Amino acid sequence: MSTICRITLKPGKEQSVMRMHPWIFSGAIKKIEGNPAEGDTVNVFSSEGAFLAMGHYQIGSIAVRIFSFQEDTPDREFWKSRLLEAYSLRKLLGLTENETTNVYRLVNGEGDGMPGLVIDYYNGIVVLQMHSIGMYRIRQLLADALNDIYSGRLTAIYDKSESTLPFKANLGAKNELVKGLATATEVKENGFRFTIDVSTGQKTGFFIDQRDNRQLLTRYVAGKNVLNMFCYTGGFSVYAMGAGAAMVHSVDSSSPAMEITDRNIELNSGNDGRHKSITTDAFGFMSNIDDAYDVIILDPPAFAKHLDALNNALMGYKRLNAKAIEQIRKGGILFTFSCSQVVSKENFRKSVFAAAANSGRHVRILHQLTQPPDHPVSIYHPEGGYLKGLVLQVE
Repeated sequence: MSTICRITLKPGKEQSVMRMHPWIFSGAIKKIEGNPAEGDTVNVFSSEGAFLAMGHYQIGSIAVRIFSFQEDTPDREFWKSRLLEAYSLRKLLGLTENETTNVYRLVNGEGDGMPGLVIDYYNGIVVLQMHSIGMYRIRQLLADALNDIYSGRLTAIYDKSESTLPFKANLGAKNELVKGLATATEVKENGFRFTIDVSTGQKTGFFIDQRDNRQLLTRYVAGKNVLNMFCYTGGFSVYAMGAGAAMVHSVDSSSPAMEITDRNIELNSGNDGRHKSITTDAFGFMSNIDDAYDVIILDPPAFAKHLDALNNALMGYKRLNAKAIEQIRKGGILFTFSCSQVVSKENFRKSVFAAAANSGRHVRILHQLTQPPDHPVSIYHPEGGYLKGLVLQVE
């Protein structure tokens, strides 16, 4: 086994590590002994020589992603034990043997002690998505361990890391099957059915993180006119139809997304005239909806993926929510979300507050939403709580 390189931090920079934050920034490093390649395992020490943690080295602002605060041996058994811990949590949550839901997140990066790694389960298909070179280099080990944990019940393991790995690494990574043949399947979520193709869908194939929020929507839509903006594969629309909405309009600028939405609606509701798909620009559509809708869902893609885009993102959330709040019917219900990690819960709420204040309407918060428990957030890494949502009533 090769010698593990040693990283020494500047005086005082060990405090965040001692509070178990899993990232070490490049500016905190005093000295690197050895010549670690990106993805290598490194040991981290304080300026006084005390062992602090071990993690994967990477080039960039985040220099080390910590996976252990103890001196461990990161071999096959180590990673299998981490995956078993993650599986056990999903079993505790009632997801691993569930008759009405067979899609869930198995590994949520730092929330499961495996920074740089996302694993989603789709009715026998597992999708790996690596965001760090360290995790990519052990993908076969992870695939083998997953096969053991699921006792041969997996039909396929798919690596979907082509667009998520650091581009400067020049790995030539391709989205590809690691095991099996299938990339498409049908899944159930709270009893609703969805067609999934993990090779073509956004993220790993489906927005699993909105499961509980879609279920919450069903309380508010019976007999109502519903608008689902940025609908993607129509998750909220399917739930609204199933819960007895009078009318559901699904809007997205992507024609392929609308085709998937139509398939999912037909899968659950048949050729039901209550639903209409509209392929158009969201902001343009929202400019003149008057009071046509009782319930509006705003679930846009991330407006900001980096801090330098934060101000523009906050203005975008303000504009979008203002259009909805101004035009929704009296007593209407607005589900509004941000999935941008760099947008804090406080900043998102301020943007929605500004939109409400400018409308002059009375707006009340009914629910404050986040991601479901199979997307756990380490208490030491609040950045992992990327999904923010509010349910508002507008008088």
